[in-house]
Amino acid sequence: MSANPQWDIRRTLGVAKLFHLVCGVRDACVSPFLTLYLRQLGLTAPWVGILMGTKHLVAAFWAPICAFLAKSYRKRRVLLLGSPLSSVGASLLMVLVPPLDKDLMNRSCNGSSGMATTVAPLGVTLTVNITSAREPAPNRPAGTSSLPAKRSTGMVEVSGFRNGPGGSDQETFSDLHTYLVGSLEGVRTTSQVLLHPVTSGAKDSPWEGTFELVKTAPPLLPGDTAQGSPANLSAAKGNAQALDLSLEGLQWTFILSLGSMVFWELLTAPLEQVADDSLYEYLDFVDATDRYRSLWIWRLLGMSAGVCGIAALVGQLDCSLMTSASRGVVHFYGYSVVSTLALLVSIAFPIPVCRREPSYKNVKALSLVGGDARLILLASTVFLTGAIISTVQNFLFWHMQDHGSSELVMGFSVTLSLLGEILLYPFKATLLKKLSKVGTVGLGLGCLAGQLLYYSFLWSWWSVLPVQILSAVSNGALWWAVGSLIEDMATPGMERPLSAMFRGHFYGSGSSLGSFMGGFVVMHSSLAVLYQACSVALLLWLALFLSIQRRLPQERKINYSKLLSVEASDTSDCEQGTERDWLVKAMREEHSDWEG
Repeated sequence: MSANPQWDIRRTLGVAKLFHLVCGVRDACVSPFLTLYLRQLGLTAPWVGILMGTKHLVAAFWAPICAFLAKSYRKRRVLLLGSPLSSVGASLLMVLVPPLDKDLMNRSCNGSSGMATTVAPLGVTLTVNITSAREPAPNRPAGTSSLPAKRSTGMVEVSGFRNGPGGSDQETFSDLHTYLVGSLEGVRTTSQVLLHPVTSGAKDSPWEGTFELVKTAPPLLPGDTAQGSPANLSAAKGNAQALDLSLEGLQWTFILSLGSMVFWELLTAPLEQVADDSLYEYLDFVDATDRYRSLWIWRLLGMSAGVCGIAALVGQLDCSLMTSASRGVVHFYGYSVVSTLALLVSIAFPIPVCRREPSYKNVKALSLVGGDARLILLASTVFLTGAIISTVQNFLFWHMQDHGSSELVMGFSVTLSLLGEILLYPFKATLLKKLSKVGTVGLGLGCLAGQLLYYSFLWSWWSVLPVQILSAVSNGALWWAVGSLIEDMATPGMERPLSAMFRGHFYGSGSSLGSFMGGFVVMHSSLAVLYQACSVALLLWLALFLSIQRRLPQERKINYSKLLSVEASDTSDCEQGTERDWLVKAMREEHSDWEG
């Protein structure tokens, strides 16, 4: 160990790796499955989109502000300790949010029926033809209203028609309405189902007609029983709209979810940026910033382990820990436990003791983007990418759930994409050299468009797994190329602020807008249409990006700060005295010009 433990680089890097690993596990406990939990609460796609969009917006703008304030007032240690501690309580606030229908949520864990659920896709309208068998009029007692007297009790097909022989019983029309709305066998959904009579082409008999069962909310979770399916009702009455703005329809679920999520994000969003800034300044002071670049792998490893681990835990515990809440609360309990571990690691996290005054580099980075057409084009690409990827992060698990996927399969799909990115990393330099940086950006956008198109045609719960390996290119290689282009176009000392602005402001703002819009598209059409539209938009932008890029000036600035970061060991002693040392050469030329 070093004589001065303050500059023990090996120990510092070990603590940083452990911190990134634990934070990766912590985030994987909740973040991938958050929209599933909101769906279990009964919130429909537009409300979920608003919640996730607000979450991304808070993270994009609050994290840089909080990091700046923590540095200005030298409160980084307080924030590193306070954020994990306070996030434990903030995350548990989500557990207290009541679902829209508590009775059905209780039956989701207490139901005894083992009937499998048949799920109809989002946006499907089920049509049921009802033909009653009435007793002849002369045989009816006087004063008896014309109610349907008999019905068949055969099974109802997915199309809504009943087939097969069966017994008969007496049933009033109100009972028939209840039967169609609440207890269709084989076509059960968690949606609110509205029964609309179709009056066009009505029969002579008032009890012979066609009724439409219109889904207004997402289907139920696979594996839930017919009697105990979690509700996704909007509590609308009569012909209420799917997007009910009344407090009675929402039952405070949306409002409480929004408040809890904003408060939670305010406490957790600055942690990552403050930790990265502190570590980078620490390594920069001892000229070891080159070792900072490989720390992101530990975060991905933590997320890979955490997302599968928490999914397996939820599957094992099932409903054993829940009474009136969804089984999704296990994700928040796991988040709280791992946050406690992150708090312990934060105690030993390195904080530089140098007294550097904070600079307003974010403003300089924004002005730099506004003055360079290539950076404007790249920022627009990152913004669009964030908007489109947010639709995958928000609703892909919904799509998999509709096809019968379990949470363990969902977690495994995330792990495949993360491990693919890690395995591709050793070929990063070769990929950027062979395809060029602009070409790699184009390849990443093309792979992302292909993934989205594939998602729109999923046919079973496992069909999403093969395409997840493309995330190594559509996410990993794409960001490697974007980072390299930023380093080439940034002025000395602005590489890191500019990169943070791209990942924070531009990508986060795009994710926010994509979440807001995506939820309403899902409500009015379907997830398949959303992914197909996003795929087409990406391909059009790819063609525009490549055509504009060719017409822009390709001048490259000399990044002296990057050259100075090269370790002295990479240059032999004999090379230091030759003309290869660009700094010595430049100084000699300047000195000779001054003497002349």
